[in-house]
Amino acid sequence: MTTTTAATTAPAFFQRRSTWLAAATLVLVLGGGIWAVNHHTVHAATAEAPKTPPVQVTTTHVKQQEVQVYRSGIGTVASMATVTVKARIDGQLDKVGFVEGQDVKAGQLLAQLDPRTLQAQLAQAQATRAKDQATLVNARADLKRYTTLIAQDAATQQQVDTQKALVNQLEATVQNDAAQVQYAEVQLSFTRIASPMNGRVGARLVDPGNIVHAADTNGLVVINQIDPIAVQFTLPEDAVQDINRVQQQSAQPLSVVAYDRSGSQMLGTGKLILLNNQIDTTSGTVQLKGSFANPQHTLWPGQYVNVRLQLDRRPDSLTVPAAAVQRGQDNTYVWVVDAENKVNNVPVHVVQIADGTAVIDKGLSDGQRVVVDGQYKLKPGATVIEPPPAQKGNAGAGADAKKPASGSSN
Repeated sequence: MTTTTAATTAPAFFQRRSTWLAAATLVLVLGGGIWAVNHHTVHAATAEAPKTPPVQVTTTHVKQQEVQVYRSGIGTVASMATVTVKARIDGQLDKVGFVEGQDVKAGQLLAQLDPRTLQAQLAQAQATRAKDQATLVNARADLKRYTTLIAQDAATQQQVDTQKALVNQLEATVQNDAAQVQYAEVQLSFTRIASPMNGRVGARLVDPGNIVHAADTNGLVVINQIDPIAVQFTLPEDAVQDINRVQQQSAQPLSVVAYDRSGSQMLGTGKLILLNNQIDTTSGTVQLKGSFANPQHTLWPGQYVNVRLQLDRRPDSLTVPAAAVQRGQDNTYVWVVDAENKVNNVPVHVVQIADGTAVIDKGLSDGQRVVVDGQYKLKPGATVIEPPPAQKGNAGAGADAKKPASGSSN
């Protein structure tokens, strides 16, 4: 009995063991297959992943050239001289000799007051002078006779002395009469009001027929001298030392250039005539004034302008197109392309930007290649490529076509 039971149990045990081995083998085979497939897929995907394409940009080279250094400010146009024409005597305004807004010359008649009262006063003063002159002539004749008679003992010394005193008195009277005539002539001349300078008149403030007074505050008309004309502007206080340095090096006055408010049209070129002798402590600026010839009246009193005060010329300045300069949160920088066509952003210090050109004094060297278009796609270490020449031309033409028309350009 015992032998039979053991024989029957042994085959069942081996059968179950074989089943487990087969199942384990199957699991290993399936796992290895899956791992092989996945490994091959990942390897293939890694091998076949495309590289990042180079960024298409436009570049240029840093140039070393002579540039004009200047200081920029905002100014206002002001008349070189302003005169409020007033009457110097009281009287009725007979006529006006100008048209509102007209250019007038020095000495040109602007207004005429009623002269009749002053003409009568002048005639009266002249008559008094003539009468006293006749009396003086008679007194001198008597003095001459008395002088002859005293030599003949026919007159006394007292008579001669009295006649001399009378002659002196009459001479003084005639001098006073001459002064009265001159005064009357001056008063009469005030009835003709002439322009004291070349300039342009404004609106007429008094109409003919009105009584004007010397004490009137408004006057008859205001004249502004607009050729030459002045431009007043301010610069930061640190510009004073640069201006003084350049003025000491040259006997010629510094050049001042005025542009319109957009900065695109030059309105005139003048010379610096004033560097104020004190800095405004509230704003930290100094006031300056330039004188401009203005025959075409391109500058007008009260007009806001952009001003450039030209200082000196720097012969070996590094320059790049203004479009190459980018502004970050902390500094300005440019994208520099190395020999392997890879880019890096390099901080730079910009001295000035004018007429599409930036002057750099720190961060670059002559001949370096910098990006001027396409910067928004760049990252440090990115590879760049230049567009074909034909594409460059088409891009430029398209940009020009989209650019709005402008009346003038620098």
